[in-house]
Amino acid sequence: MPAPTSLQRWLFRLARDQQLPIVLGQRRIFIVPTGAGFVFAIVLVVMMVGAINYNLGLGHALIFLLAGLGIVAMVHTFNNLFGLRLTPGRAASVFAGDLARFPLQLENARRQPRRALDFSFAGQPVASIDLPAEGLATVAIPYGTRCRGRLDPGRITLSSRFPLGLFRAWSYPHPDWSCVVYPKPLRTPLPRPSAALDTDDLQGDNGQEDFAGLRPRQSGDPTRHIAWKAVARRPDDQPHLVKQFAGGATAELSLDWSLTPTNGGPENRLSILAGWVISADEQQARYGLKLPGRQIAPGHGERHREHCLQTLALYGDSGEHKVPGQL
Repeated sequence: MPAPTSLQRWLFRLARDQQLPIVLGQRRIFIVPTGAGFVFAIVLVVMMVGAINYNLGLGHALIFLLAGLGIVAMVHTFNNLFGLRLTPGRAASVFAGDLARFPLQLENARRQPRRALDFSFAGQPVASIDLPAEGLATVAIPYGTRCRGRLDPGRITLSSRFPLGLFRAWSYPHPDWSCVVYPKPLRTPLPRPSAALDTDDLQGDNGQEDFAGLRPRQSGDPTRHIAWKAVARRPDDQPHLVKQFAGGATAELSLDWSLTPTNGGPENRLSILAGWVISADEQQARYGLKLPGRQIAPGHGERHREHCLQTLALYGDSGEHKVPGQL
């Protein structure tokens, strides 16, 4: 392992934090002057030269007062992070292009509040929070997703410039967490009824024996189920209504990879399948998923939907991705 990389890993403790909660001790917090802090120091030096040159006793007193104020500000900036306890939560799955949010619970055991805590991942938006004295709070750290797969957001940059902005203290917590990013769904019509499993009749969420009400027509609904009397009473720009039935045999859709267009590439085909899963779930239909080398039996409900979407998200080695440039 190259020496610079070893030095960085030792200095910044870039290994993942396996022990929870993560407690920020002295060796995990770094502090440097900000731009305003350097200007403040230069002004003090200039004032000191003037006070010595003109032998101004009050000038010396003012300089020492301001220098002491700067030192106190440095201590408070460091203490704003020292002893903070962090516990990562579970990140909810999102679709590609959406913001993933990684929840982090903060615990403050001190009697003083902690102000202006900034949390961010590399190159991502910043989430700020104030933590009350002897209190708990949860911050959701955002991460903009671009592609499907299992997202490793990398280490967190936790920083603060409180109270005067003369110093910046920061730390690099690195919880062992990830988030599943589903393919960005493309809404296209569901497969025709001929693609349904074990049925030649209605595609949808219910059987055909007892009338159960009306619903807006979806692509693939047979024209014989359109409620023409109800349609005649609706404005022309409103979608047609179809009859839905309860009881009897239910239609089972086969969301098959082979039914997707081949001219858009694999990612486009996965996005179409994701759109089909969402549409079928909205219609409360029973549906199965077929991918090359992988098949999910027909089912319905939220758990089945998540299972199908996660299978699409992690399908193939290209679905696994990490943040480029992370140490």
